[in-house]
This record gives sequence, structure tokens and C-alpha cells, in this order.
Amino acid sequence: MNVTRSTFNEVMVPNYQPADIVPVRGEGSRLWDQAGREYVDFAGGIAVTLLGHCHPKLVAALTEQAGKLWHLSNVMTNEPALRLAKKLVDATFADRVFFCNSGAEANEAAFKLARRYGNAIDPAKHEIIAFYNAFHGRTLFTVSVGGQAKYTQGFEPIPGGIRHLPFNDVAALEAAVSSNTCAIVLEPVQGEGGIMPASTAFMAAARRLADQHKALLIFDEVQTGVGRSGHLYAYQHYGVAPDVLTTAKGLGGGFPIGAMLATQAAADVLAFGTHGSTYGGNPLACAVAEAVIDTVNDPAVLAGVTHRAQLIRDGLDSIGRRYGVFAPSRGLGLLIGAPMSEAWKGRSKDIVNAGLAQGVWALVAGPDVLRLAPSLVISEADIAEGLRRLEAGIAKLVEAPKAAAA
Repeated sequence: MNVTRSTFNEVMVPNYQPADIVPVRGEGSRLWDQAGREYVDFAGGIAVTLLGHCHPKLVAALTEQAGKLWHLSNVMTNEPALRLAKKLVDATFADRVFFCNSGAEANEAAFKLARRYGNAIDPAKHEIIAFYNAFHGRTLFTVSVGGQAKYTQGFEPIPGGIRHLPFNDVAALEAAVSSNTCAIVLEPVQGEGGIMPASTAFMAAARRLADQHKALLIFDEVQTGVGRSGHLYAYQHYGVAPDVLTTAKGLGGGFPIGAMLATQAAADVLAFGTHGSTYGGNPLACAVAEAVIDTVNDPAVLAGVTHRAQLIRDGLDSIGRRYGVFAPSRGLGLLIGAPMSEAWKGRSKDIVNAGLAQGVWALVAGPDVLRLAPSLVISEADIAEGLRRLEAGIAKLVEAPKAAAA
């Protein structure tokens, strides 16, 4: 069957507007489309393919498990799920793990846990404190917690009992948290909100206030987790441990899986029958994720993230100075944002398209920030080539008005 980008408009629900290019093959940090054209991948499937495309260890883990056992449901457990859970517990603050299929599902589980936790103390203890410009998924509950009106418009009435505050504002947080708060929910780095890292003071205040008011501290590490920050999880960078953490995206390196990690005290409120997932803990997904954790949770790999991030940020800052398109870059590890300069506000998508035309894939984090989330093991040669192509695209974009005027 011959399918092209135009087939999308014939058969798919129109909630996406994919690029005109249809990739058909990937290897490492390179992709090839239907026409055989090659691209450097700085997008990583939105921070997902953290070991690149078709990493040999992940392919081997999937292939081996595919010949053994695909699915059981949660009527039974399975060895890959138990091994993966044990490794996550051993490597983090957590005592217990719940597996699901995506970041939204992991956050849905965390928010349900928070409500049940508060209810067990006092029915009035149901308020979730969250932050403007956050992103926690696309279910009705998670977009409601997310604090971006554009994702809830047209889906009203939305769940109540959610209060939004300015991100990184310690005073606002101190004023808002009360005995009615069941959870404080935050991303260590706001991803869709413009690659905005939390301050150490803000993270510490969230922990202190959660303890003071007997609320849960929930970190959404769907995008920052699994090595992307230069630590296995970003909370380790800050030295502030949550009660609950959600992880997905890079956890499967491209194979769908999500997880909620929790302390024993938090996990205990989800007693038998209170929550579930038919596919959660699927042997195929867990086998791949185990290979991801085994590969990423290595001091040399994590140190390499910091080194690669510096190369990319130096390159972006240099391009920004030459062409006047970027303000200084920001982020944590290989979750990098290049804010548009004042003169280029609202044009991050133009930068993405200009790069794509030159053979490099990037992302936006809203209209004012270019986002890069490449493989954690991308080669220095691919970094240099990707930056070269991005600069070539920007140069053409900058020169186009001058050429038209001439």
C-alpha cells in the first residue's frame, strides 16, 4: 500500500498537523524520509528516543522478549516488570512503582493518588497546587492541572479543586499552601512552558511546605527523567526528593511505557482495586525499559549528557549572537531552550521550519522558544553537523527579507 503525507488528511483525526516529511528509517541521531533524504535529529521524538534510533541494546531486548511473552494483563505479574521496578526503586527515592503506558497516564495516577491521600486525612483536603504554563498530559484531569487555558478551552466543565500559581514564586507558594492542600505538583523544568528550570530555593520551599501541611510533593519528570538532566532523575540535581514522581517518554527509548514512583506511605493509599491499567507493566515495554535504565544509569553516560549539553548551548548562543535571533540559552542537561530575541518573538516555528529545510529536526516550546532534546549519546560530529544545518537555515531566513527588498 502506497501511503504519503496526504493520506493523513484522508484517514486521521485532524488534531495534529504533522510535517510534510514522512520518516521511514532511523539510526542513531539520523533519520531518513520516503525520498531518502537524511536529517540530524535534535528533537528525539519530543525527548523520547534518548539513546537514538534503533539502539542495538534496545533492539536486542525487544527481540528477545518478543520471542518469549507479550502480554498477560495485571491478573498476573511478569519478570521484566519486576526487574524494572526493582531497578527503579534501587536507583531512586521510591519504594513502590506503578506501570502504565504514557506520561499522561502516570500523572493521572499520581493525581488520583493525591486526592485519595488527602481524602483519607480529611475530605476537605483535596486542593492540588499547580503552576501556570505547566504541562502534565492530555487527559481531562491532566490538562486541568496543567495551567494552560488553551488546552482546556472547549472541554469545560473541567475538574475543580486545582489552584494555579506563578512558577518559581516562593512567596506565592507560601501564601497558597494550606491544610486543604493534598499535593503540590511541579515539573523540575517546565517543558512546554518554555524550558524554564525551577530554582533550588523554589524546590526546597515546595518540599518544606508539603511537609508542613502534610501534603504530597509530586514531581512530573516525564520529560526531565531518565538521564536527560545529567542525573537519572532531575530531582537528584536539586537534592530535593518528592513523595511521588512520574516518568515516561525516555523510559522506553521510543517504546510506550510510563511509571509512577512513590514512597511507601504515598503508595499505600492505592489499595487493591483503586486504580489499574490493562497494558501497564507489559513485558515487551518493561524489557526495553530495563535495557534503557541499564544503559543510561551509568556515570559515564550521565557525565556525557552535561558535556554534550554545553556543546549545544555554546553553539546556539554563538548562532544567536551572529544573527540576532536568540537570547541566551537555558535548560538542564539535554533539555535545552533557545528563547527568541525581542525582534524574533513568536517565530520559533519559523526557525524549526528553516532548520528542517536544511536537514535538521528541532522542536518548539511555545511560540517564543526553540527546544532541543536530542539523544543522550549523540555524537559530537552529529552535534556539529546539526548546528551547522540549523545555522544555514537561520542564515537563509535572515537574508530572505533583504533579498526580497533588493
